[in-house]
Amino acid sequence: MGDDPLSSGGGGSSSASAGMTLGECQDLIQKSFTNPMVKFLMENLEKSGCGIGSNFIKAENCKENAAGGFARGIGIVICSNHLQFQDEVDQTVIHELIHAYDDCRAANLDWTNCAHQACSEIRANHLSGDCHFKRELLRGHLKIKRHEQECVKRRAIMSVTANPCCSEVAAKDAIESVWSTCYNDTTPFTRPP
Repeated sequence: MGDDPLSSGGGGSSSASAGMTLGECQDLIQKSFTNPMVKFLMENLEKSGCGIGSNFIKAENCKENAAGGFARGIGIVICSNHLQFQDEVDQTVIHELIHAYDDCRAANLDWTNCAHQACSEIRANHLSGDCHFKRELLRGHLKIKRHEQECVKRRAIMSVTANPCCSEVAAKDAIESVWSTCYNDTTPFTRPP
């Protein structure tokens, strides 16, 4: 995501019946730190010189209809009012840690630049498992061939279009222009997980 942390300023408990309280979400965030991919990404952030403090990943109630977000200088927000399960929290933490890693390793990353955000969204959707066949099946997308690439593009377009600096046309153009380079960039992994 960009520089908008998505939050509504905190609060006590979830306002959406499908979500969870901030405390419940914070507990699931703590449990996510035992997930091997979360641990791997956090270790690689540290190795890259971007240590993360104890409050880098936090639960908040979000105005936006999103699972979470990353903002430079703020950290990762996990939207408690839009999530219910440990797997959802793990997936969101992994996705957002990839954005944090990209922000750390690219000194000139500009989140208002559609191509820059497109690259990070392609990487986050591809490397986090957001587009695993099982997840796509549960979303009602029943395509066998090239489902992962189509999912990555679809989800990247949704995220980049949410950036006020990027129209849908600009988002699609940006994704096409960086697709090959960014889809094939699996750093810090040696191959797609």
